[in-house]
Amino acid sequence: MSEISREQVEHVAKLARLNLTEDEAVKYTSQMNSILNFFEKLDELDTDNVQPTSHVLDVYNVMREDEERPSIDREVALRNAPDHEEGQFKVPAVME
Repeated sequence: MSEISREQVEHVAKLARLNLTEDEAVKYTSQMNSILNFFEKLDELDTDNVQPTSHVLDVYNVMREDEERPSIDREVALRNAPDHEEGQFKVPAVME
């Protein structure tokens, strides 16, 4: 079983420019080793007859085809607009 040392955790923290306290270094070392132990348990599973997947669900294209469809008339769209000018919605400036 491979284990992560506290020095390795501190080295990675230094690379990530994280300042760890002594307690955090101990805590993260323990957590990382727990994660590695879990992965080792996963390695014990027999997956010879399991098809490789990238998702647990069937993934398919959920986007509709890009087809031209009729839309509402411009005058109808502007009818309920608080303000419009020359066939366009008129809105308050958001940038100065």
